[in-house]
Amino acid sequence: MNNKKKLPAILLVTSALVVVTACGNNTAEKNNSTNNHNHTSNTAAATAKAPTGNAAAGNSGNAAKASYKYGKLKIQALSGAVCGAPSYVAYEKGFFAEEGLDVELVSGSMDTMKTGLTTGEFTVTNGDFVWFTSIQQGLDLKVIGGLHHGCIKLVVPPGSDIKTAADLKGKRIGVDEIGGVPMAVASVVLTNAGLDPQKDVQWLAYPLDQLQEGVKKGEIDVYAAWDPFGKLAEVNNGYTVLSDISTDANFAGKSCCFLYASGKKIKEDPERVAAIARAYQKATAWIAEHPEETAKLEIEKKYVATDDVKLVTDLIESYHFNFTTDAAQEDVRYFVKQFSKTGFLKKDTDPEEFLKTAYYDVFGAVK
Repeated sequence: MNNKKKLPAILLVTSALVVVTACGNNTAEKNNSTNNHNHTSNTAAATAKAPTGNAAAGNSGNAAKASYKYGKLKIQALSGAVCGAPSYVAYEKGFFAEEGLDVELVSGSMDTMKTGLTTGEFTVTNGDFVWFTSIQQGLDLKVIGGLHHGCIKLVVPPGSDIKTAADLKGKRIGVDEIGGVPMAVASVVLTNAGLDPQKDVQWLAYPLDQLQEGVKKGEIDVYAAWDPFGKLAEVNNGYTVLSDISTDANFAGKSCCFLYASGKKIKEDPERVAAIARAYQKATAWIAEHPEETAKLEIEKKYVATDDVKLVTDLIESYHFNFTTDAAQEDVRYFVKQFSKTGFLKKDTDPEEFLKTAYYDVFGAVK
């Protein structure tokens, strides 16, 4: 590997999606712009395919309604991601239909998503911190709710002398891409351990399914990755989890993925956006009550490309699905402070000013 790099002053983020992972877009359309959580895996499963049933044709089969108050809606959600569960569940359990939405779940790239959110082709997206940088760069996009915790882990191999984050000084950290969200998350861990992520470590980029090979070859000491890679390393290969953002003090209790809405569509039809949010609220509540059923649904309907019910259930339970609004605002404030210290966002980013631009009170606005 000849791609050793220091953390740039401002990270140009194009994060990606693991198959059987976090929130994002479909691996089938990986192009020159890497998707939000759009990583391909040979470890956990093959690339996810469109689900069985009629997701690609809309959810009219889930509710015997002759018409829908808010009409047809496309959501780019066929990502192969475990934590894409709110979209799958809202579709399969009829929550979209209950809210008057005739939904079609589709796949696509990050570029397609950005364009669609700008033009209004897409109304919402389930995404992570990568959209913070897009908002800062001028994309008219709003956080309308928090969805879940966790989904990235920083892991060390068996026998490593690295026991705490402070021990990472001088070490080589593997990530899926320079400037991606796992790198940004690891940088927060480093900063809060008193280290400078730009000077005290080396960053090396590998395809997700080659990170462990990088460790075996002695090229990297630890790695940060989307689930399920960290989880599988722990369970199957005896790795130790140095930081799990579902439990790490720097992240615990805070959303790592949010529901975002197009500013254009909010202006055009705020009630429709609120209906979408209610469907996601119902879906996250159902997931929290039925983690194993959610796992089985994802597997049986082929939303994720694995048959490991226990693995998927464990991941779902660790994500603590819950649609939040007030807490989501606090989470945005908190992470703006954290990421402006590491370079993921501009150093002078003011959390309150960012929140004014980035947050929309989806329920309060339509009362």
